[in-house]
Amino acid sequence: SIRYAIATIPPHLMAALRYASAGAILVAIARLRGAAWPTRREWGVAIVSGLLLLALGNGTVSWAEQRVPSGLTALTLAGVPLVTVLVDRLGPWGGSRTSPGRSALAGLAIGLVGVALLVNPGARDAARVDAVGGAGLLFATLAWATGTVYSRHVHGAPSPLMGAGASMLTGSIGLLGLAGLLGQTAAFDPRAVSARSLLALVYLSVFGAVLGFTAYFWLIRHTSPAAATTYAYVNPVVALALGRVAEGEPVTPRVVVAAAVILAGVVIVTAFPATAAHRPG
Repeated sequence: SIRYAIATIPPHLMAALRYASAGAILVAIARLRGAAWPTRREWGVAIVSGLLLLALGNGTVSWAEQRVPSGLTALTLAGVPLVTVLVDRLGPWGGSRTSPGRSALAGLAIGLVGVALLVNPGARDAARVDAVGGAGLLFATLAWATGTVYSRHVHGAPSPLMGAGASMLTGSIGLLGLAGLLGQTAAFDPRAVSARSLLALVYLSVFGAVLGFTAYFWLIRHTSPAAATTYAYVNPVVALALGRVAEGEPVTPRVVVAAAVILAGVVIVTAFPATAAHRPG
């Protein structure tokens, strides 16, 4: 969907529009349900999480997808769960952290193998890797992992809808700033936007942001970082399913096996919750 959206909309501008619209919807719903406006401190938390997760994480992915083959993009982003576990264990968060057991770590490894089998990035893709784009994906992975752990340890607005909406609004401002710095807003011509890009933007806003990001915020607060980030394993499967429906792409035996391996990894991670770990002393 991102590839369709950025075909005629600059990547950071597309992401800014996506999260600004989704954030406004969530904040409106939260207010209608009686949620209070975030305090100054809660807005501060939203700014940090929005910049890390959306501006630096998702925004960089949108940009890198123009330079890196989709298979390698999916495989790189599948490293998010492992990086998140490391950031949670090694970061200066203080207090209690989570420590995934051996079974959960095995599940993460199994899921990563499944993604590698699914996207099958061969020598052909490797030969076309853009160094700058690849570095951007690695940076995005670290930013998303850090934002995930930060959002888990530093709570913002009590309402999940308001918290997610505030983070999207602040993140969209960061994305719009990046779009301006990169010259994307000046070069953008609304008349050149295709119907496919517009539909992809609507899909990403509603399903990827309003529904997906809100669910992710809930998972961050109520499950382990390893379990919350297993979405990175499921996303390639969903992308292939959509490709089958929209483009008639074939579903080969390799795809079926890979999907089963990924599902097994996710089940293992979620079946063996992390335990609390405290810094010594």
